[in-house]
Amino acid sequence: MELKVTFWGVRGSFPCATPQHMLYGGNTSCVSVESGDEVIILDAGTGLWQLGKYLVAKGVREATMLMSHTHTDHIIGFPFFAPAWIGSFHLDIFAGHLRDNGGVRSVFAEQMRDPLFPVSLSHMAANMGFHDFEAGDDLVVGNRIHVKTCHLNHPNGATGYRISSGGRSVCYVTDTEHYPGRRDPMVMDLVQNADVMIYDSTYSDEEYARGRVGWGHSTWEEAIRIGKDANVGRVYIFHHDPDNTDDKMAAIERQARQLWDRVTIAREGMAIEL
Repeated sequence: MELKVTFWGVRGSFPCATPQHMLYGGNTSCVSVESGDEVIILDAGTGLWQLGKYLVAKGVREATMLMSHTHTDHIIGFPFFAPAWIGSFHLDIFAGHLRDNGGVRSVFAEQMRDPLFPVSLSHMAANMGFHDFEAGDDLVVGNRIHVKTCHLNHPNGATGYRISSGGRSVCYVTDTEHYPGRRDPMVMDLVQNADVMIYDSTYSDEEYARGRVGWGHSTWEEAIRIGKDANVGRVYIFHHDPDNTDDKMAAIERQARQLWDRVTIAREGMAIEL
């Protein structure tokens, strides 16, 4: 069955809405994967607002949300996710880093608690299930879509995902910090021979070495190295630094394409069909 991947938010750290961020997009992390009637949502950044409107217009009644982690830029869009306010909608939310730290429901509830937000999670009308697992577990979501997971190297923990359906596979690997000089074996196992890898490319190698070590993010050059070593069909550079204006992103794209013709910079609104 065909997979459709759509980028609703591609920015990292915080949203940026300036004239210099319009071409690639300023909303934070949110990607959808559609397989027939199944909808999988990857992260709940500010891009989730537009995805929610799309799902309502399409008449979608259920979805699965897989959280890479729950730092603010990846959950801030959730209170504005229109389907969550519709009683006939069903949403299952999964996270692989919070089983021993209060659980994923507590995080979503906390960001909507007074005085942080005027309406509580309990007022959302949708039927929602919150599910905690350990990164590294295999999941089956929706109508038997297989999801492989792995632990990522990020402060407070994060989870990478490989979604497989109909002989196609999409990997979502953000937020993670690589290990200079060697590949992360868990990431390599996750993405081996995948059709698509969406990878945290917040920095360049030069920027990373100049004071970003330990911040929990990787580089676009590392994305290419992993893609080549793991025989990935196409790599999508993702989780763009807010300081990267459209001009800088275009320059990165030119440099990346010179190194490998199977790399693309993710842009807000971009859709891929496999």
